[in-house]
Amino acid sequence: MDNNLSLEPAVLTKVNTWLEGAYDQDTKTELQRLIDSQDSDALTDSFYKDLEFGTGGLRGIMGVGSNRMNRYTVGMATQGLSNYLLKSFPGQQISVAIAHDSRNNSPYFANVVADVFSANGIKVYFFSELRPTPELSFAIRHLGCQSGVVLTASHNPKEYNGYKAYWNDGGQVTAPHDKNIIAEVNKITSLDQVKFERNEANVEFILDELDQAYLDKVATLSVDPEMIKRQHDLSIVFTPIHGTGITLVPRALERFGFTNVHVLEAQATPDGNFPTVVYPNPEEKDAMNLAMQKAQELNAELVLATDPDADRVGIAVRDLNGQFVLLNGNQTAALLTYYILQAWKKAGKLTGKEYVVNTIVTTDLINRVAEGFGVDCYETLTGFKYIATIMREKEGEAQYICGGEESYGFLVGDFVRDKDAVSSCAMIAEMTAAAKDQGKSLYELMIQMYQEFGFYKEDLISLTKKGHRGAQEIQEMMQELRENPPKSIAGSEVVELIDYKTGFRRNLRNGEESATGLESSNVLQFLTEDGTKVSARPSGTEPKIKFYFSVREPLASADEFDQVGQKLNDKIQRIITDLNLK
Repeated sequence: MDNNLSLEPAVLTKVNTWLEGAYDQDTKTELQRLIDSQDSDALTDSFYKDLEFGTGGLRGIMGVGSNRMNRYTVGMATQGLSNYLLKSFPGQQISVAIAHDSRNNSPYFANVVADVFSANGIKVYFFSELRPTPELSFAIRHLGCQSGVVLTASHNPKEYNGYKAYWNDGGQVTAPHDKNIIAEVNKITSLDQVKFERNEANVEFILDELDQAYLDKVATLSVDPEMIKRQHDLSIVFTPIHGTGITLVPRALERFGFTNVHVLEAQATPDGNFPTVVYPNPEEKDAMNLAMQKAQELNAELVLATDPDADRVGIAVRDLNGQFVLLNGNQTAALLTYYILQAWKKAGKLTGKEYVVNTIVTTDLINRVAEGFGVDCYETLTGFKYIATIMREKEGEAQYICGGEESYGFLVGDFVRDKDAVSSCAMIAEMTAAAKDQGKSLYELMIQMYQEFGFYKEDLISLTKKGHRGAQEIQEMMQELRENPPKSIAGSEVVELIDYKTGFRRNLRNGEESATGLESSNVLQFLTEDGTKVSARPSGTEPKIKFYFSVREPLASADEFDQVGQKLNDKIQRIITDLNLK
């Protein structure tokens, strides 16, 4: 190809390699279409770098090119992972599990992954139909696999797909395996190094047996089946937002004993184009609107929504005026922790050896609730793989009850090692039924929790800084915050600075330092005298820097809920102004 498009030499070289190399004809035809369209920006974006295999795997826009999700980038990643598995488990029959979500090309990519693993002599347990990510995590442990892969881009827009890699504990890969796998993937520089020819003898399709084993485990999480019998007709609207939740959430609710579940038909069919939403993300109000409208029509009491791979859950409940409102991830995680610990205590299951887990940017209310029940609460870095690490370290010593993070992820029980919206939906329904059994709404239960442990309110601002200059800006912002931390925030003195990059927390009054005990991560936290917490965290997967705000006030009575809530909202706005984040 001549360089009529003024492409950079490195990009031109890659384009020519794909045009002339051992790539399939459909790929070459699509590449020629891009060339003929004279779209130099699209070509550059597709080839200016290799799609990076990060600590969680791959994620990117689907299409032709080294910086896109396609047969070849997926194949090279899987060959690298295969090579690492063969080095890590010499002389063993290695097995892996593979699942995929409802996204466009997810089944195709899953087959490519199965081809490469099987060609490398690795036994493949292959889900024959789309299934939720948490069931993949469960399958790894249930089947005794050394690794697993799920094809999903979570709640990203429809143009994206991704590849998440798991280790033998059922959790996403962590140190040292994450860096070691990346090193092996980076060694794959040519298609000649990838074994694409499937060995059918190494591929076993799975589905029903795994579904039953998983749902049997989910059913054991119910703490109060007798109460559910009394409240079995709790009216629930569920939407899978065109994703995998449709395969297991209704069945899990049925296993718990709920008989009045309405699936939102407009979003029930798995569809990678996500036709009724802009973003298939239960964090977005727009994605929840249809379900809330249906709940209003049916006079339902609870709305449950899962993202495409059914690891995140969003909920809507009726407020004090009977109107449906969305709860955020912090509220849902805190409420679930509050209900489960209450129920465990009532059932006599708390022995002093249990614990819950929270991430550093999630509400401290979870810590307070755990403390109130005499249960240990461990804090970890953002991401469920770190929660899974704690579960692995504590196995045999203490019992994991539950854990959550602000980004709508929660996990009850230890048979899965990733966030699980299927079991969370069942527990949220049980929690709502328990509140109803006491003559309360779930919203009123939340207010009761605030009265007992303090009214915590959280918010988040995400600033997008695109391109090379944007990345520099984010670095500069973090550097400025490190070198010149704010003396006060919203009128309250900053008394402690925690820098997870250096691994130290510093008392700003007396200069004393102590270790965080966590691995390095580019996160800063400022704690003020009145209990306010502000966290700054650049995203690891997007050109964004996120600021998390947490404020609190006592709530003396339910009558003061609106008044105190407004005071907390005003304080968050003051923080945003003080830090010039508008």
